[in-house]
Amino acid sequence: MAQPMHCYRHPKRETYVSCSECGRPICAECMTAAPVGQRCPEHSGKAQGARRVTSGVRRTAFEGTGALVTKSLIAVNIVIYVITAAQGAGINSPGGKLFAKWILYGPAVANGDWWRLITSAFLHANILHIAFNMYFLWFIGSAVENAIGRGRFLLVYLISGLAGSAGALVFSPLSPTVGASGALFGILGVAVVMERQRSYVLGGSALGLVLINLVLSFTISGISIGGHIGGLIGGILCALILSNFGRGHAAYSRVGLWGIAGILGVGLLSIAVAYLKVRGYAT
Repeated sequence: MAQPMHCYRHPKRETYVSCSECGRPICAECMTAAPVGQRCPEHSGKAQGARRVTSGVRRTAFEGTGALVTKSLIAVNIVIYVITAAQGAGINSPGGKLFAKWILYGPAVANGDWWRLITSAFLHANILHIAFNMYFLWFIGSAVENAIGRGRFLLVYLISGLAGSAGALVFSPLSPTVGASGALFGILGVAVVMERQRSYVLGGSALGLVLINLVLSFTISGISIGGHIGGLIGGILCALILSNFGRGHAAYSRVGLWGIAGILGVGLLSIAVAYLKVRGYAT
């Protein structure tokens, strides 16, 4: 007799049934009858049952559709850009007091400006920079947010931003750095892990997008290679924690206090890496 599998949404439940569309193992609660075989919730084309609905009500902080967090992040980035453009030299040359206070710069971080590790992710160098990043945030962020829920998405975005800043400081601590790219690469990292689990949140293109953007990072001047790599590593680590390191699924596994602590631990590790790199630049 064949060995039982475990439902990809409920890892503790044994099953002998796989989705006829994607091949993932599914339990009785998750399966929906199809013309041929059974299908998982993502491929059933139907509502996922009363229990799924009530679970969503109980866990509104970690569920939700409509990409509300992605839209909010785009709005915040645009508002901050308008402020820095007004304080600076115009729409294509932001600057001023806020820009100077928030930009990522190793010596400033070493002298106690630790907030720059996250605030720099909300600054952009010019109109093309913010336009590309916000388009990319909408393109990948809305899909990943709808897959993993608002709370998880926001947490991963911010932690990936910290990891991206740490990476930027490791590679070039004396180069002023701005941009949401570290956080965006973190979201791409989550998508890569999910697609390895056969949840094709970006239609199977996540790894290809990572490779293309890494090639661009190394071939186009002025791009923070360390920020991109750091954010990617941070996002992958967060996704692995969300999926209990492969024993569950990043979108459906219960996070729990240990899971949240693990994700926050990635943020603390990022801060520690940044500290170890910049401590010699303090004045």
